[in-house]
Amino acid sequence: MGDPATWVDEHGDALFRYALLRVRERASAEDVVQETFLAAVKSKSEFQGGSEVRTWLIGILRHKIGDYFRKYGREVQVDGVDDADPVVDSWFDRKGFWLKPPKPWDVNPVELAQRKEFWLVLQGCMDALPGRAGEAFSLRVVNDTEADEVCKVLGITTTNLWVLLHRARARLRACLEEKWFGRQPKESA
Repeated sequence: MGDPATWVDEHGDALFRYALLRVRERASAEDVVQETFLAAVKSKSEFQGGSEVRTWLIGILRHKIGDYFRKYGREVQVDGVDDADPVVDSWFDRKGFWLKPPKPWDVNPVELAQRKEFWLVLQGCMDALPGRAGEAFSLRVVNDTEADEVCKVLGITTTNLWVLLHRARARLRACLEEKWFGRQPKESA
C-alpha cells in the first residue's frame, strides 16, 4: 500500500489533473483532492490491496467529485437552463439546418490523443464551456456519471441534460475547429 505520507508526492499531480478536468476550477480541484487524501487516510485500513493505490485513490476522488457537484448543485440557482444559447443558435436557420456545416476532420484519433499540445487546446476549449453546459458535459462525458445522477445533481430534467450536452459538444467542436483544426499545429508529442 505504501506510506500515506508519500501519497501526495506519488499521486497528487495525477489526482489533481483528473479532478481539474472534471470540476474545471483550480481551487475546487485542489479542494476535492485534499478531501480525497483525508478520506483515504481515514479509511486506509479498509484498503484490501485488490488494486493499485492510485486506482483506489481515484475511486475515492470520483466520489468526492460527485459530492462536490451535489453540493454545488444545491448552492447554485438553476436559471436559464432552457434559455437559448445565442452562439449555438446562430449556427442554424429557423428550420434547424446548418447555415455553415461543420468541416470534416480527417485525423487519426490515436495520433491526436498522443499530442500534448492537442490536450492543452482541448482543456482550454472545455474551460470555455459556459456554466451548466460545461458542468453537464464534465459530469456526463468526462466523469462518466449516469444521466439520471447528472440530472439529480444539477436539478434538471433529462431533456435539459441532452440540450446542454448538445450545446457543449457544438461549442467544443467550434472551438477545436478554430484553435486546432483550423491551423497547422506544431509537430510535438
